[in-house]
Order: sequence, then structure tokens, then C-alpha cells
Amino acid sequence: MNKDIFFELVELKAKTASVLPFLLGICFSWYHYHSLHLFYVLIYFIAMFIFNMAVDILDNYNDYHHAKEGHDYKEKTNIIGRENLSLSMIRNWIIWMIVISAFMGIGLSMIVGWPLLWMGLYCYLIGIFYSSGPRPLSSLPLGELFSGFTMGFMIMLICVYINTFDSFQWTFENLGSIFLVSLPNTCLIANLMLANNICDLEEDEKNHRFTLVHYLGKKAAINLFVGLIVVAFISIILSVILGLTPITMLLTILTLPFIWKQTKLFLNEQIKTKTFICAVKILAVGAFSQVVFFAIGLWFK
Repeated sequence: MNKDIFFELVELKAKTASVLPFLLGICFSWYHYHSLHLFYVLIYFIAMFIFNMAVDILDNYNDYHHAKEGHDYKEKTNIIGRENLSLSMIRNWIIWMIVISAFMGIGLSMIVGWPLLWMGLYCYLIGIFYSSGPRPLSSLPLGELFSGFTMGFMIMLICVYINTFDSFQWTFENLGSIFLVSLPNTCLIANLMLANNICDLEEDEKNHRFTLVHYLGKKAAINLFVGLIVVAFISIILSVILGLTPITMLLTILTLPFIWKQTKLFLNEQIKTKTFICAVKILAVGAFSQVVFFAIGLWFK
């Protein structure tokens, strides 16, 4: 297996969905608590990244097995069948990646406190059952909710907790503040899956995967896609008004012309090979700009 096949198998191009919420958690920790535990948070990042790769491999593995007969998804679309990858090798990778990341997380929990264990357990259950079991979350009208909440909010919350475990307070005010700051990423990550499901509607229905798009219809799903982008930018402005993020975060609005251009391209046609990349670019630019402008605000402060 060459690196290009491996990168596609672990869906490296979508890793902004986990890395950038993590970096936003770093910024938030320093801005509000002036506290960073760099060694602990590095362990968390490695464990998170390994598990995220395992989840994406597991997703491809399960999609390969769940594919119905009568079309060429296994042979031409899924990377495992298309590249004739060894199923036993794929299974071993999934098991070892999950085990290694879990041991890292458990060890870290023994240092920073057991709340990390429970938050990690939730993330592991969502990651594993996202594509596994008789009714995977990704095949239900819940995938966008769980993917956005878990990767947008939970990754950031865990990062903040590890950096501030010796002073963190489990109050509605603290959790609400983190949730509002994470909401743009939560929306844009949910949109990534929504765009994928819009593009794959017919193929998903052939494979008996009835996602949110199946129940809403393609037109309403596209409207939801636009609505989540609007919510993302409103929450950025609101977080500045409430003093949760530095005023430099308002510079994120400068990305609106680019994001609107990508949105229009996706509205014109929803083809996986041509316009799904628009949702990836919207997430990458939107999330990256938040981290950059938050970091600039920290510098000036």
C-alpha cells in the first residue's frame, strides 16, 4: 500500500475536522485560564488522531461489507475493493489503532482525572457505532448531529479540560461558553457529513442507508446546509460580543466571499467527485481562520 492509498483510506483530507477544534481548544484554554499542559495535551492529540484514523478506516471497512449487490460500489467506489486491500490487514489496523489510543487515553485519565475517561468513552462509542452495528449512526438521520457535536464540541471540551484540569469547574456557564465558541466548527463539521449525504442520496438508498437527507428531501437538506453556515457566523459574532473570544475573531467575516463562492458551487450541483470538495474547503477555511484570528487576538492581549 502506497501513501496515497493510505491517506485516502484514513481520509486524511478531512482531518481538519478534528485538528482545528483541538487548536481552538488550545486558544480558549490560554485566553480564559492562562493554563496549558502541553505534554498532556500532546498525548491527547496523538491518541485522538490515531483513533480518528481508526474510525475512518472502520467506516470504509463497514461500508464495504454493508454494500448491497446490484451496483459497483464495492469494486469501483470503496477504496478497499477498488485497490484490492487485504481485509485481515484492515481489521488488524483498526484493532491496534483503537487499542493503542484507548490505552493512551486511560493512562492520561489516571493523571488528569476520571471525567476524561467518561468523555473519551462517549467519543469512542460514537466513533465505533458511527458505522458499525445493525443500524449504524451514519445510516440514520442522526449522523450530522453526532458527528458535529462529537468532533466540534467534545474535542474542544476535552482539550480545555486537559489544559485546566486542576481548576476546571463543571458549571453550565463554562460548558455554555465552550459550546458557543465551538458552535461554528460544530455546524461546519455537520455540514461536511450533510454534503456527503446529499451527494450520495441515491447510492445510500440503494444500500438501505436512510440518512437525514432521505427524510428531509434534497431541497430542504440544501437549505439546511446554507442555514448551518449562517448559524456558524452568527455564533462567531455572538462569542465576541459576550467576550468569549477576542475581537480579532470578527476578521473571520473576511472569509465570507470565499465561503459564499464555494456554497454557490455546491448549490449549483451536488456531485461527489466535483462539488463535495466545496464543503471540505468551507470547513478548512472557516475553522482555520477561527484558529488564526483567535491566536492573533491572544498575541495582542
